[in-house]
Amino acid sequence: MKKALGAAAVAAAAALALSACAGGGSQNASANSDASGTISYWLWDANQLPAYQQCADDFHKANPNITINVTQTGWDDYWTNITNGFVGGNGPDVFTDHLSKYGDFVKNNQLLSLDDAVKADNVNLGQYNKGLADLWVGQDGKRYGLPKDWDTISLFYNKDLISKAGLTADQVGSLSWNPTDGGTFEKAIAHLTVDTSGKRGDEAGFDKNNVAVYGVGLAGSGASEGQTEWSWLTGTTGWTHTDKNPWGTHFNFDDKKVQDTITWFHSMIDKGYMPKLETTVGASMPDAFGAGKAAINANGSWMIGQYFGYKGINVGIAPTPTGPDGKRASMYNGLADSINAATKNPAAATKWVEYLGSPACQDVVAAKAVVFPAISEAADKASAAFKAKGIDVTPFTQQVKDNTTFLFPITENAAKVDGIMKPAMDAVFSGKSPASSLTDANSQVNALFQ
Repeated sequence: MKKALGAAAVAAAAALALSACAGGGSQNASANSDASGTISYWLWDANQLPAYQQCADDFHKANPNITINVTQTGWDDYWTNITNGFVGGNGPDVFTDHLSKYGDFVKNNQLLSLDDAVKADNVNLGQYNKGLADLWVGQDGKRYGLPKDWDTISLFYNKDLISKAGLTADQVGSLSWNPTDGGTFEKAIAHLTVDTSGKRGDEAGFDKNNVAVYGVGLAGSGASEGQTEWSWLTGTTGWTHTDKNPWGTHFNFDDKKVQDTITWFHSMIDKGYMPKLETTVGASMPDAFGAGKAAINANGSWMIGQYFGYKGINVGIAPTPTGPDGKRASMYNGLADSINAATKNPAAATKWVEYLGSPACQDVVAAKAVVFPAISEAADKASAAFKAKGIDVTPFTQQVKDNTTFLFPITENAAKVDGIMKPAMDAVFSGKSPASSLTDANSQVNALFQ
């Protein structure tokens, strides 16, 4: 959904470099000014489409002179369309923005700053979860988005497979990990893995080449962020992606901590406890979980609805394992809505963005129990809505309450960084290169900032 930045992102970066400056971010309009017309709004998450369509309908009722046209496309196509739209002059007026993208958009003068409108319309930035509003202030000190939601990482697990293995929910919820022997986390993964003959991964005679159920699923190599793949492990070692965050200019993939973690993670493939990287191409890790082919999946809170939507699968959620530092860790990501600097209707676009960032819309999103809205009170309402569905989302929210989160790496050149790190990570996860090869890739990445 939010996460994998691949070849499309690299192509996007090239296209961005060729795009014309569209007014920089110098335009602005208070939502109190006369606003009318049709505003195009793009988002990528199909699960959130009903909520935002309702927001659009409600907004139109309150502002009959403004119509919102909502368009949803999948993650990869979404960013290709955004990039092409910026270049061709037919991009959306307003769109769901991502922390990995907006630095380059700002660099290319493709976003409208919101500072004047926020001040003129008294937008309450304090209503959002701590730190979320600050993420959308660029290096130039200007604001380029209003927060819409946030997410963390936890472990989805198949309760029936856990029970059949003789494990309890408490055991799954109190796992520990280290890069040397994998701790109780690796022991659980091994025991949950079952070959086609019924042998478990920790039993004599286990056939790692013929596995029926993997202990843990794999979505991919994680490229430069590893958000759902391995960042929740590296985050417990004291390692950080960059020298500072946001706007780091030096990456740390040459650090032994990350290389040892990746080495351990890849060993799960070698031991047969996790699928091979090549089997993930064009496949869906959640769907494999839904088919009973994996006992545990590490994934983001935006995926709750999908995991609990699989028929016949009894799903539980557990926190990520504690690591060498004795704590859990989760990447903390926050989305926002941004305005295309080339919009022909900045007044109406600004009014819509302010509505998207208000309780009126975020309470609607909360009631749908799909994601955690950025407004603190709305996020609490979302937790209650999940609970009403019989889903305990505490493992996701506890990371925030316990302050065991770290920010998604926000940098310029994000697409180029990913263009270097994805093939480098792929090579490690496919067994073609050792984790030490990430040192060379890291040098290439850092050269982008010199």
